[in-house]
Amino acid sequence: MKGATAQSSFATTPTKSDPYAYQCGFGNRFASESISGVLPRGQNCPQRVKYDLYSEQLNGSSFVSARAALQHVWMYRIRPSVAHGELSKSDVNREIQAYFSPSNPRVEYNPSQQAWDPFPLPEAAQQPSVDFVQSLRTVAGQGDPTSKQGITIHVYAANASMLNRAFCNNDGDFLILPQHGRLDIQTELGHLMVRPGELVVIQAGIRFKVGLPDGPSRGYVQEIFGAHYELPELGPVGSNGMALPRDFEYPLASFDIDSESGWEIVYKLAGNLHSCQQSHTPFDVVAWHGNYSPYKYAVEKFVNMANVEFDQADPTIYCVLTARSIVPGVSLTDFLVFTPKTISTQNTFRPPYYHRNMSTEIMGLVYGTYGGSAHVLEPGGLSYEASYMPHGETYETWETATTQELVPTRICEETLAFMFHISVPLLLTDWALKSPALHLTDLKQAATFKGHFLDHLEEINAKLSEKGLPVIGETDKMVEMKLTNGDKGLKAHSQLNGS
Repeated sequence: MKGATAQSSFATTPTKSDPYAYQCGFGNRFASESISGVLPRGQNCPQRVKYDLYSEQLNGSSFVSARAALQHVWMYRIRPSVAHGELSKSDVNREIQAYFSPSNPRVEYNPSQQAWDPFPLPEAAQQPSVDFVQSLRTVAGQGDPTSKQGITIHVYAANASMLNRAFCNNDGDFLILPQHGRLDIQTELGHLMVRPGELVVIQAGIRFKVGLPDGPSRGYVQEIFGAHYELPELGPVGSNGMALPRDFEYPLASFDIDSESGWEIVYKLAGNLHSCQQSHTPFDVVAWHGNYSPYKYAVEKFVNMANVEFDQADPTIYCVLTARSIVPGVSLTDFLVFTPKTISTQNTFRPPYYHRNMSTEIMGLVYGTYGGSAHVLEPGGLSYEASYMPHGETYETWETATTQELVPTRICEETLAFMFHISVPLLLTDWALKSPALHLTDLKQAATFKGHFLDHLEEINAKLSEKGLPVIGETDKMVEMKLTNGDKGLKAHSQLNGS
C-alpha cells in the first residue's frame, strides 16, 4: 500500500469572509511566486530576471546585524519603485503627530486618568469622504521617529476605500486593530483581509492601500519607531502557549497590471506626509522571498496562561507581541489581550489588583463587555493610565470580590479587550484632550472607599495587648475625627499616641 505526499507547503483555505490564502509561521523566511519559475534559484540578483522583471530589495534592518535580527525581502516586479514622479508635501492629513516633547505645543504630559467614548464613525454617504490615511488621528506618543526611538497611538475612522492611492509609512511599524468593519489590505507582497478580532502588522517601508468591504470602519493603531514586533519569550511556560507561531498568516504573492491610470503614493516621514504621482500601480510584485512581510493574527486563537490555584499572574502573561526598547531587557511595548477564560483561583482577589507601575496603559475594547477597570469602556473607545499613577477597580467591585463565594467562573465571554502596555510615559495630543469623545473621570468614586480597618479596632487592640504594645485608644476625640475624616482621624490619633 502507498501513502500520499504533500504537493506544496501548507497554506490556508479562502473563506466567504476572507477570499485570500495565506502562508503560516511567525518570522519564517517565505518564498512566494505568482508565476512558477520566476524566483531566481541560488541567488538574489541575477543579471536578468525571468520575464525581464526588476530585482528590488527592501531592508527592515541594517546590513550589519545579528543573523537572527536581519529582516529583508527581495521582490521581483514589473517596474522598480524608483519609477515615480517628484515628491512634494501633502496636506491630506494634518492631525498626525510624531514629535513628542514638552517643546511641542500640540502635546502634553497629563497624569490624570482619561477615557474616551467610542470615536465617531462617519456615515457611508458623508461628504467629504475620508479614507484610512485621511482619517488617522494621533492620541498619544513618546519619542521621535527621526531618532528611531519611541511609540505612537492612533485611531482611525474611515468611510471610503483607497482607490488609486497607496500609503507608505517610513517612520515605523503599524499594528492595526479593526474594531468595526473589515479592512481589505493590498500590500506589495499580497493581500490580507482583516476583520475585527484580528490584528495586522505592516512594517515600515511597505506600500499598501486599504479597502472597506463592509462600509465605514473604525479601529486602533500602535506605531513603533526603530523596532519590530516579536513574540515574547516563553520562559518556564515551555514550548507551547500564548500566541502560537503557526497562527500568524502571511500573504501570497499577487500582482496587478496597470499602466494607464494615475497613482498617488503618500509617504509618512518624521510625521509629515509627502506624495508623488506615478502612472502605474505599485502592486506589481510577481514574486518575492524573505522574512520582512506583513502578517495577521486572529486574537481569539490566543492560548491563555494564568494561575489556577491561588493568586494572580502579572498581566504580561496575556502578551501577544512585544517590541524592544533601547534599554536591554525592557520592552518598549507589550500588546496584551483579554479573551474568554475560566478563573478557578481560591482565596484570591480576582479582579485586577490595585496597582501603580512604571508602564503607561492604553486600554481598548474591540467587542463585548469588559469589567476590569473603573472606567466605562465601550467598543471603539479608549482609556489611559499614566506611568506610576494609581488605578484599579471601584469600591463596589472590591466589596463584591472580597465577599463572594469563589467558584470556577467564566469571564470575558464574547469579549475582546486589549492593552498597549508601554514602558515609557506618553504625551497626549491636543486633538485627544479636546475630542468630544473624551469623558471626565467620576471623582466621586474615590470618595466611596471606606477604611474598614477601623471596624476591627477591638480585635487589633487585643492583639497589641498580647504583645505588650500600646493599644489604639478610641477617645471621644478619636471617634469624632473618625466620623468626620475617616482614615485621617486614625492617622492623627496614632501620631498623638506615638503608636
